[in-house]
Amino acid sequence: MQKRPGYCALLLGLFIALTGCAAGISEQVRNQVTYFGPFAAVQQAPQKYIGETVLWGGRVIETRVKDNATEIVVLQMALNRWDQPQDDDQSQGRFVVHSAQFLDPAIYPPGILITVAGRLQGSENRRIGEMPYTYPVIDPIEIKKWATATQPASRFHFGIGIGAHF
Repeated sequence: MQKRPGYCALLLGLFIALTGCAAGISEQVRNQVTYFGPFAAVQQAPQKYIGETVLWGGRVIETRVKDNATEIVVLQMALNRWDQPQDDDQSQGRFVVHSAQFLDPAIYPPGILITVAGRLQGSENRRIGEMPYTYPVIDPIEIKKWATATQPASRFHFGIGIGAHF
């Protein structure tokens, strides 16, 4: 059987591209997740789920540094199979990541996509404009920040011909 160099290069490129699509949260932390239900159920009755470990993601709305903590307000978005938030303007609500560690607002600015695995601590009642709103609050175990279109991301490009990229 005759081997073709182009076929080997294509397989190598496919392998490199697929390894770059690894899950956002480590397998060790993913194995700690205990709640797999809809975000909306937790948002409606957060006290029922206190202590559960969740895997949520979305778009950062605001990062606030407090005396001994940092909180990140996140617009929830569904996660794809790689744990990356699906940026499709669909959301079931908002949640707060409350960390005892300093998380720099320059690293978690508004608009960035994140995935968080953490334990549900409870909820906080705040307002969105004039409307009262209940925010589920989680204590993060692991946070994955995703590259945006404005940030450089390591990507593998394979091109054939002029102007065609895969």
